[in-house]
Amino acid sequence: MDVIVVLVLLAAGVGAGMVNALAGGGSLISYPALLAVGVPPISANVTNSVSVAPGYVGSVIGSRSQLKGQRQRIIKLIPTACLGALAGTALLLTTPPSLFEAIVPFLIITAAILMALGPTLNRLLASQADAQGEHPVLIHVLIALACVYGGYFLSAIGLVVMAFLAICVNDSLPRMTALKNIITMCIGLIAATVYSLLASVEWTAVMALVPATLLGGWLGAKLGPRLPQKPLRWVIIAYGLTVGIILLVRYWWM
Repeated sequence: MDVIVVLVLLAAGVGAGMVNALAGGGSLISYPALLAVGVPPISANVTNSVSVAPGYVGSVIGSRSQLKGQRQRIIKLIPTACLGALAGTALLLTTPPSLFEAIVPFLIITAAILMALGPTLNRLLASQADAQGEHPVLIHVLIALACVYGGYFLSAIGLVVMAFLAICVNDSLPRMTALKNIITMCIGLIAATVYSLLASVEWTAVMALVPATLLGGWLGAKLGPRLPQKPLRWVIIAYGLTVGIILLVRYWWM
């Protein structure tokens, strides 16, 4: 891996870390960057999954105060999350590269759309969180489905998990966010472990992305109050949609 490629990945990692801290959706930067430097789609996906896993641990540490009183929920949902994530990783590992290449533009476009719907979703969650009833069976079904998606393709997984929690959990938004962080951490750690052992991970890229994303996350946390988040979010959404459409055209019509 030459110097220019490493510099591209370092820049993408810093950008992805900042975006995750400011608006979410950092994989919309890091994953296309891996494609741009020549990493094949499935390898880029697993490399990205391994690279972003430490960030999920950090999110749990940052929200641990909101986990008080949720011990039973966490104990019940962790096995479901882990099994769903394992199923998602198994699905990816058995997906032919040509099929994944056909699917990935739609996944990127879906992630960008979910990011666009994020503020509306958050307002809806905040208004309905106290009115929803508990659904002890449905929550396992929906979280399992979300974790299958996350094990397969991590982008926008936080929004998917939050949307499903809102249907099933009667609690405040900060506490649901903390629960979401636990679930996404399970997905991230399972995906990173499985792909590290069984998939073609570009470890040089991981070594560039992990410290860069951590630095970007720190910078994003520091600069966040000074930056206009709404324009930033729409720039990222436009970027994700553009990448998805380019990949879609390249695969299906070129």
